[in-house]
Amino acid sequence: TRFTMRHLVFLLLLSSVCFFALSEVVGNNFSKCKEFFLNTAPPDFTPPWGVSVKPICQCIWDDNDKEMYLYATLYSTTWKIPVYSAYVFRESKSIGRCDVWYFVVFPCMRPKGYGTNIGTNQAVNRDYEKSGYDKGHLYPVLHTDNHLSMLATSTLTNAAPQNPDFNRNAWLRHEEAVIEDLESCDEAAYVVTGVVPDTKTIPNKKVTVSKYYWRATCCLKNSQYTGKGYYGPDNNGKVEELTIKDLQNKLSGFYQIQKIEIFPSIPPLNQPAKITKTTYTCN
Repeated sequence: TRFTMRHLVFLLLLSSVCFFALSEVVGNNFSKCKEFFLNTAPPDFTPPWGVSVKPICQCIWDDNDKEMYLYATLYSTTWKIPVYSAYVFRESKSIGRCDVWYFVVFPCMRPKGYGTNIGTNQAVNRDYEKSGYDKGHLYPVLHTDNHLSMLATSTLTNAAPQNPDFNRNAWLRHEEAVIEDLESCDEAAYVVTGVVPDTKTIPNKKVTVSKYYWRATCCLKNSQYTGKGYYGPDNNGKVEELTIKDLQNKLSGFYQIQKIEIFPSIPPLNQPAKITKTTYTCN
């Protein structure tokens, strides 16, 4: 019952400074968390043949015992890493970081998945022990603007094995630069951050290593929708900036799929004048 689940969460909290991050697998769509996508439209992504994916609405219990959805993730149960996480970037604030990592013990609304076989479809903490890889956030703590969002990023459905040097240097500097760029937006920005899998796994032979990390952003700037794409490491171990269109072309090759459209839907036209007169350039 829900009472039993909340009791379990409470007992776990007694031994942790952090709250317990939860997630909800939402069937074949993101019906409960579409607000984290531009114009409520998730990326147009068809996984390669034989690769299973699950849409997840990442959520956490708030102070009023309500489920609060904070971002969305498309997770591969085949690769055991996320394909992408989508979130809304607002003004960045200095949020204290909590490094207690959680996996999906049960969804927000249902107890399905809780038990000894929890690692069948997803990574668990022990998979990363002595692996030589960092747990690389897709939705990073740096881009959160409140304590609950920070907590909710620390789930293994929002992380992939990442080269420590790249994670702590080039990719970190990139995340900081994105903050500076998006803080000049007229309003909140939409961000999708993804992982391209490598052909190898970490030593447990189960969790796929990330070969590339990528990010796409879109927001209003000077009453015009503008977007940027990024991926890394490139041939020089850096993060390369490129157009959304060029990023999508690269990702099609990386994933070996026909196409991927990160922002598939233009903003609606029945909005205030400053939006109806904009030019959509996030592709």
